[in-house]
Amino acid sequence: MSIVTDPKTGLIDGPFQKQLEALSRARSWYNWAGYAAPSTLDCVEFEYFALRNQASLFDISPLHKYRIKGEEANLMLNRLLTRDVRKIKVGRVAYAIWCNQEGMLIDDGTLFRLNDDNWRLCCQEPMLDWLLEAAWGYAVEITDESAEVAALSLQGPTSFSILSNAGFELDNTKPFDIYSDPTGVLISRTGFTGDLGYEIWCPKEKATQLWDLIWNSGSNWGLRAIGYDAVNIARVEAGFMTAGVDFMPVQSTEYLHRGQTPFELSLGKMVDFSKGHFNGRRALLNLKDKPRTRLLRLDVGGFKPSDSALVYHKKKTEVGHISSGIWSPTVKKSIALAHVKSQYCTSSALFAEIYMLKEGQWRRRMEKLSEIKSPFYAPPRAKQTPPLER
Repeated sequence: MSIVTDPKTGLIDGPFQKQLEALSRARSWYNWAGYAAPSTLDCVEFEYFALRNQASLFDISPLHKYRIKGEEANLMLNRLLTRDVRKIKVGRVAYAIWCNQEGMLIDDGTLFRLNDDNWRLCCQEPMLDWLLEAAWGYAVEITDESAEVAALSLQGPTSFSILSNAGFELDNTKPFDIYSDPTGVLISRTGFTGDLGYEIWCPKEKATQLWDLIWNSGSNWGLRAIGYDAVNIARVEAGFMTAGVDFMPVQSTEYLHRGQTPFELSLGKMVDFSKGHFNGRRALLNLKDKPRTRLLRLDVGGFKPSDSALVYHKKKTEVGHISSGIWSPTVKKSIALAHVKSQYCTSSALFAEIYMLKEGQWRRRMEKLSEIKSPFYAPPRAKQTPPLER
């Protein structure tokens, strides 16, 4: 395997680096799993509105991708994950989380059931050592496919039309379905934006061919390549958390008690105690009614982003912090994800302490917080099959 490293950044070139560099005016790159990934290619505003109003193409190849197969793959996964994988049908994708023995979240990801005993797990954090340890004693084979599989996220109202124009027949592909093309391309109706969208997977050696096909097919549908800054706005609008920002994977924490349980991250529905034993089950049974904090979706008063703001009860007692806060261009509100101490979660007297720099001086604002139970933005097209908007 040949790996090219950019001497300017010390980061690895991904399978679509040539195409991304040709489109990059901002020259704004960041480290994603050792790869040079774009924060923005042109302008975050243009990229965001392309995602919400047209279509956007985002390179997700740096995701860690693991193949799990064998006659006991289902048993091994059910022992590792908190959900019951037996309920996931072949040709479907499911959101999954897994914990350590203390019931603290290690990571989250998407689990693809390719056939009866053949799965792919995609996640943010490197998990090979953990998966190999979890597979001990099972008739199962774990393969790290991270460097061998290229992937693109195509999101937005015209994404279905672009793929149809490219020759893919997705009329009956429902959310979380998997479509397999005879050419070896795999398409899942998944994404990190809460919008209509697809993730497209192919062998690394076919990456250029895949890019050209999608890019040329999107020429009449407003397709724009984007960086992570635009995706980040969309994922907060969808109410999605991200590792290292809204929760710390427990193996990455440096201090004691910084891990969090699924119940503290509002993921209680992902824990199936009825399926039998799984990693962390005993601890979670004891902790399920004792969450120290909860992750809330919050409407923030005013119009200033509240990222990293502290949360106060009655403007006096510090009771939490905001992990992700943005001004939503679509919702036209300041919105946030925040960790709040459990005893204050139902209070109507929560405020964010926001500091604004204006004309060289910092100004302090205490803005009212209101919990939002549903995603901030959830367009109907995200669930329509076939999508009606073209």
